[in-house]
Amino acid sequence: MKSTRFYDQHADALTLQYNSLETDAVHRQWLSRHLPARPGIACDIGAGSGRDASWLAEKGWDVIAVEPSDAMRALASNTSHPAVTWLNDALPDLHKLRALGHRFDLVLVSAVWMHLPASVRERAFRMLSEMLTPGGILVISLRHGVDAEENKRRGFHQVSGDELEELARCRAVAITDRFEEPDPVRSHVTWETYVFTLPDDGTGALPLLRHIVVNDDKASSYKLGLLRVLTRIAEGAPGAVLRRTSDYVDIPLGLVGLYWIKQYRPLLLVHKIPQHPSTSKGYGFARQDFHQLANISSYDLRIGASFDGEMGAVVTGAIRDACANITAMPVRYITYPGTNRPVFESERKSVRKSRHSLIVTKHYLQGFGTFRIPAQLWQTLGQYACWLEPAILREWSGLTSGWSIAEHQSVPMDVFNWEEGSRDTRIPAGRYGELNEAGVRVPCVWSAQNIKVVQIDHCFPWARWLNNDLWNLLPASATVNASKGDKLPSAVALSDAKNRIQSWWRRAYVESSYGERFFLELSASLPNLVEGERDLEAIYDAMLLQRTRLKADQQLVEWSGP
Repeated sequence: MKSTRFYDQHADALTLQYNSLETDAVHRQWLSRHLPARPGIACDIGAGSGRDASWLAEKGWDVIAVEPSDAMRALASNTSHPAVTWLNDALPDLHKLRALGHRFDLVLVSAVWMHLPASVRERAFRMLSEMLTPGGILVISLRHGVDAEENKRRGFHQVSGDELEELARCRAVAITDRFEEPDPVRSHVTWETYVFTLPDDGTGALPLLRHIVVNDDKASSYKLGLLRVLTRIAEGAPGAVLRRTSDYVDIPLGLVGLYWIKQYRPLLLVHKIPQHPSTSKGYGFARQDFHQLANISSYDLRIGASFDGEMGAVVTGAIRDACANITAMPVRYITYPGTNRPVFESERKSVRKSRHSLIVTKHYLQGFGTFRIPAQLWQTLGQYACWLEPAILREWSGLTSGWSIAEHQSVPMDVFNWEEGSRDTRIPAGRYGELNEAGVRVPCVWSAQNIKVVQIDHCFPWARWLNNDLWNLLPASATVNASKGDKLPSAVALSDAKNRIQSWWRRAYVESSYGERFFLELSASLPNLVEGERDLEAIYDAMLLQRTRLKADQQLVEWSGP
């Protein structure tokens, strides 16, 4: 938007042209779907004739209209609504607008984006997103149409919806809507409009997390690494909570350390991707024990895993070093904006290695200490995990390019894959066969009918929640399993199957050599269970709670039963 010559020379004609169209006709689709019912503070960037700014002001909005063309601004300011304030400024930097320190409930960028060359669009989008209030709306329209002479005369550049979507993902801004419509005057022009929202959960936790992910200074990947670990725990291991109050949630520090080494093992030992700018500097947690983890799978770093004495000592040492590094670095430096007050707290305990065999339990992980998370933040980490983790990983992927490490200028996203193992149903399939051979009838848990061709169903679908825990693996007929697919069983379907599910748990797992593993796994992945819970009724109730959470957080399609 540096060149305004065309608009200064044709201000009168352009003002007549723009004002010949009504705002509620031009912007009908996004206005009808997304304009907040309660007026707030809006910013119209590239406001032109002031048509849209005045329309918003008439609806009760306070509007700052940004227009770099002196002639356009002079004409518009004489006729615009009193609630419209005019400002001479331009994208991508918006120096004067940013100096005001305002945050806006609505930012409109209509018929402007094509003025920006591709080289400045990332900066422009960053400036726009930083001006939104939590829950604020950003509307950007893209002009598509080939007219080389007009494009040259007016300084238009080619624009792309895909590019805009990627900019939004990199800034952790939600893509709320998108639609296309023809230009009402020019047949060769079409418009593509995007509506973005700065996510807000109503508690302030989501804006805080977004600030840490997107805006916070990062001398290493540790801040992002800790947030990803906590997001994974909040979503996948709600049963790991040791204590919960209205203000905070305590989880085992050792669990944070376990997930930490699970996360960094492939990055450092397999892909060898630097995690801070200095390629000669080591990592506080990556000592001798961590490097010996190259001999095991990342999948084995989980609650319920067992190790012989030698490898158990290695795992303990690696977790211990990770906990020390987490406490000294990201816990210390992740602070509330504008303060030195840490967001998280941790209390580390001394842990000695043992040469005895090791089973990773919640009690074992608690021995490393306690990690404290603000209660609202914990809730948000779990509820918005499917949005937060991709935002964290996109920011993380871009760190190495910012550090100018030549051989790691572009980090593919697949190096961050969280190893949950493959979709593994071998244990329940084996137990089904053993029970059948012993003459024990095992019906389809969903239909109660005899099974002709057995398939092991992930009760809560693997495609939506990567959980191979034994409690989540149930016998079903092939026909019923195909009907259920990747849907979430409804509360009614679970209620109908309750007795058969509990009977399967008891016969297949509790009364077998897999009993200890069954209880260890569910103690982490199911919520609200007391330490050492063995009552199948309580476990079923916890399963219902997790079902409700998955439905709410991921908006999964429900399956009502056969």
